Amino acid sequence: MRAFKFTPSSEPEAAVKAVKANSEAKFIAGGTNLIDLMKEGIEGPSELVDISRLNLTQIRSTSTGISIGSLAKNSDTANHPLVRRDFPMLTQAILSGATAQIRNMATNGGNIAQRTRCPYFYEVSVNCNKRRPGSGCSSLEGYNRNHSIFGFSDKCAAVNPSDMSVALAALDASVNVLGADGKTRVIKFNDFHRLPGDTPQRDNNLEHGELITSIEIPKSNFAPHSYYLKVGDRASHSFALVSVAAALELDGGKIKQARIAMGGVAPKPWRAYAAEKFLAGKTPSEENFSAAADSEMKAAIPLEHNGFKIELGKRAIVLALKRAAAGNA
Repeated sequence: MRAFKFTPSSEPEAAVKAVKANSEAKFIAGGTNLIDLMKEGIEGPSELVDISRLNLTQIRSTSTGISIGSLAKNSDTANHPLVRRDFPMLTQAILSGATAQIRNMATNGGNIAQRTRCPYFYEVSVNCNKRRPGSGCSSLEGYNRNHSIFGFSDKCAAVNPSDMSVALAALDASVNVLGADGKTRVIKFNDFHRLPGDTPQRDNNLEHGELITSIEIPKSNFAPHSYYLKVGDRASHSFALVSVAAALELDGGKIKQARIAMGGVAPKPWRAYAAEKFLAGKTPSEENFSAAADSEMKAAIPLEHNGFKIELGKRAIVLALKRAAAGNA
């Protein structure tokens, strides 16, 4: 691990200025991702600005929905009464990720900004455009069972690992970030993460030095009919092969609106817009759920070893929608 300067910070503005002033500086809070990357030689910041003591842990109701502090721990967020009551799908998604010990340390801001767990990204002896731009993507011709079937490019096929982010994408969340100019800007959650395109080294649309301060989730009528389904190789401490966040608003026996996002299938949480559009105005039946899944998955492009994700994705969408329709009562 490279030697680094450790800079404690007690105010968000000071933390932002410290990171902005040093192109090799990083924020650190829970450290559950960054420290691993530093140990492996993937990240080598010359300075860590400690934000763990900043007053950004509040979870509170607002006039438009709920505000979740970026430094609230994952476990505290999942178990907060407001989240459990109004956004149970988010609770399910957070609790399906990692382990209890990690959730007790990991922060919300760190969760949504975490880097991919692609094995080629973690193996410094092989080429990876995300780790070393221009070197090539070993996954495209390697063992790509866990990789993308949507949204990838010839530069990168890694998937986003965050369960929390999948639920937030389905819930139309937004992210508040503080810049070095002292101003806060709002990023719609579906614009927060990036597809690789020609810049696979950029995971999200944060600028260097910008600090996530909170995540805002708007009010909705999805709570009674929502579900987060995760399919992985293990029941615990496993990243998703395919996951689905499904939410329905029902009115008079029909689907007034649907929200569906997928994890494990793309470099960012993948909104299933085709499936959502198909379901609007339909009855909540297995036949319609299956047709919606087909409409979404027909655009998938498998790599050599992950073609199974297409059928798995269809079945996961159908099952998540069936459980959402059945209700949380």
